[in-house]
Amino acid sequence: MTMFTHSAIASLNNLEMTVYHYVVKNRDKVMYMTIRELADAAGVSTTTVLRFCRKLNCEGYSEFRVRFKLYLEQDALPQANFGASEVISFFKSVNNDEFDSLLNKAADIILSSERIIFVGAGTSGALAKYGARFFSNIGKFSNHIDDPYFPVTNDMAKNALAIVLSVSGETEEILRFAGQFSLHHCKVLSITSHEQSSLAKLADFNLSWHIPPMRIPGGYDITTQIPVIYILESLGRKLAKKIA
Repeated sequence: MTMFTHSAIASLNNLEMTVYHYVVKNRDKVMYMTIRELADAAGVSTTTVLRFCRKLNCEGYSEFRVRFKLYLEQDALPQANFGASEVISFFKSVNNDEFDSLLNKAADIILSSERIIFVGAGTSGALAKYGARFFSNIGKFSNHIDDPYFPVTNDMAKNALAIVLSVSGETEEILRFAGQFSLHHCKVLSITSHEQSSLAKLADFNLSWHIPPMRIPGGYDITTQIPVIYILESLGRKLAKKIA
């Protein structure tokens, strides 16, 4: 029994995502909470909770609690620190034909492009370098750019695909950079935490992974990058089969 499918999570707006993140992190408490208690704990209205339930194909909160209890009993997800439950939920949400179809479409876009340019800043910049090396190992020569102020030229963008990595999809410099690629008629494939981010909307194609950002004092981002690595490697393996 799968409640949190990729399509269901992708349909949630920002407030509904707040409910989803609370539910995933507090699965042992939620099935004993009233709708008002869940709304207060998540910092949203009861109306938002009801919309969240309906997008999970539940008639109301009562049905959601019943189905959620059955979901937990069936899957018996372990409780752990350091966001393990969120990562497990991610893998469950993408372990289906629907997400596999999205990966296949992205792989076809990559295959049809003459050159691949991975783009990211900070931690995403390190993963951009990893992605470029991984794809090059497969036989699709790729470059990476981890400087969002690197100049975008017509020669660079011609027949190329920019794969832009960003956790939030809202970083001003990355959005400007992605916009420059679009202006030069270069396709943009984004890998972000949610479809409703500005980067996802700007891109020609987007893959999302739906794990909440995590920051520590000082503003440092320590959000897990496991889903990004999984997506990059999955795309690479699909690409390898298509090239062979």
